[in-house]
Parts: sequence; structure tokens; C-alpha cells
Amino acid sequence: MTKIFVESEFAPLKKVVLAQSQFAFPDEKNEDNADLSFLTAENIEWSSGHAAEDFADAHPEKQMRWEQEKVDMQQLLESYGVEVLRPRLLTDEEKSLGRESGDGYSNFFSRDPFFAIGECVIEGNLRLPHRRYEVLPIREILIEATKEQGLYFAAPQPDISLGIHSHQGPFIEGGDVLVYHKTIFVGYSGLASNLLGIQWLQRFMRHFGYEVVPVRLHPNILHLDCALSLVREGLMIICEDAFLDGVPSQLQHWQKIPISLADASILMANGLPINEEVYITDYSFKEVITALKKHHVKVETLDYYVSRVFGGSFRCTTQPFIRE
Repeated sequence: MTKIFVESEFAPLKKVVLAQSQFAFPDEKNEDNADLSFLTAENIEWSSGHAAEDFADAHPEKQMRWEQEKVDMQQLLESYGVEVLRPRLLTDEEKSLGRESGDGYSNFFSRDPFFAIGECVIEGNLRLPHRRYEVLPIREILIEATKEQGLYFAAPQPDISLGIHSHQGPFIEGGDVLVYHKTIFVGYSGLASNLLGIQWLQRFMRHFGYEVVPVRLHPNILHLDCALSLVREGLMIICEDAFLDGVPSQLQHWQKIPISLADASILMANGLPINEEVYITDYSFKEVITALKKHHVKVETLDYYVSRVFGGSFRCTTQPFIRE
């Protein structure tokens, strides 16, 4: 079997990295340095009074529920024959660095720190400082996976000449990168990836015959995969209000399962195809489940509430190595 190859968002999933569940809140002095408008009221409530605290200490019962979500997800994926890899946990030293900087730390969404296109594995750059080192617990997996086959690259480090919270970039995050054969859609809203990051990816991937399509998003949308899910060839879940320049021409003829901006904010589009016949989504998204079934898609459901409060769902917590 090929070690690394991602053909599309809905090609049969065979090997995937599933995230851990670790997070520490930033210090109060650092909370105003990042735009967190995409987060829900529940997230703000959970963080109140817990500056610089590990989530597991602040909310032990919610931590247990969060970890169980990943256990259930792994079991579901494995029931379909998918090989599941898990990043290592953060070391005490890594946690100390996060506390000392005041930014906190995270090890909770494997989609964003890196992404795979074809046989290329690419480390990205994350805008939020507490996520800049989130690739490190995954790096051993990336090295092993590309040791004999596959190409391993990293985007240029972001400019910090105006400070660690500078918006210069380049930023390129996996949640903004959707693969559709030789076409790569990359979103940018001002919250995550930016044009400098997309332009770097365009120049890089054209050497492998790919077209990279920038997609300008509503400013409250964190990533492209919060507003668009390619379920199978010709069918997508989409929040059209999130696309400031309209739906990309390559997708305009596709059938649409429409959702609103409010739906997008609770990650209704952030499901995960196992293949073109099977789709994973949250059990609470009844309208999307019904719509998918009308299109003869088998729907698998899980409770992913805690992950969604943190700003990500099924796609965010996974990054495929093999989809072909």
C-alpha cells in the first residue's frame, strides 16, 4: 500500500492521524491578542476564571467526555478498516514553555498543523501563537510515514519582526485546504490562512501539476472546512453566505445541501467522509443527516460536543495520510 497519498476529500480513507485532547488557556494578558470571534459562548464560559490553567484541571468531567469522543471516533474509523495513528502527548517541557509565554498550549486538532496533497506532506504555519508548536507531537509520525516514500516539506516560518502576534505570516492551515484531485481550494478569512501562505502554496504545488484556488471567506469563518464539505463527487454541504466571491466555478454545478452562517459556526459542515458512500457527522445535526440520507449516503453519527466547543469537529480532529 502507498505510504502517503491523498487524492480527494472523499476518496476511500485508509490511514489517518487522529488528534489528542490537550489544551491550556492563555494568560489574561494574552487573551486580547488574538481574534477568537469564531468561538461559541460556551467556550467563553468555560475559559472564564481559568487563565493559564490546563483544561483537564479546570473541567475534569468535560476532559473525560472530550477524550471519550476520540475513543469513539477511533473505534468507528477502525470498524471501516481505517488505520488510526495518534500523536504523542505533550511533554512537561512543552507545557512549561506554553505557560511561560502566556499563550497556553494545545494538542487537539491534527488537521491544521500539517496537510497532505497527493504524495506531499506539508507542515503549515498557524496564526494563533499557542498552536505554533502543535506539529511537534505529530512530527515523529510524519518522519516515519515519509521515511521510505513520500515528500516532506514545510512552509516558510511566519514573520515575527513586529512581534509573535504579527498578522504578516505567511500562514497556511490545514483546515483551509481542501483537496479535489488536481485542484486545491484554500480559504482565507483573516482568522487563519492568509494570501501570503496561499501564494507560497500556489508556487510550490504547480511543480506537481496542481492548481491552487484561493477562496475568500466571511470574517467569522475560521477555516474553509467550516463552510464546505465535499461529500462525494457532485455533492457538497455548503454555507453559501460564507463565500464572499461566490462558490468557486469548479463547484457551481454540484448539488448542494445548504446550511446557514449560524449552522457553520457550530461546525455543521465539518463532517468527515470515510468514502463516497459513508459520512460521519454529529448526532445532533438532524437536518443534515436527513438530507444526506435523501442522497443515499450512509450516515454515521457520534457525540462531538466538546470538540465543537473548542472550534473544530470531525474533519478538524483528523488528517489523512491515505485517501485513494
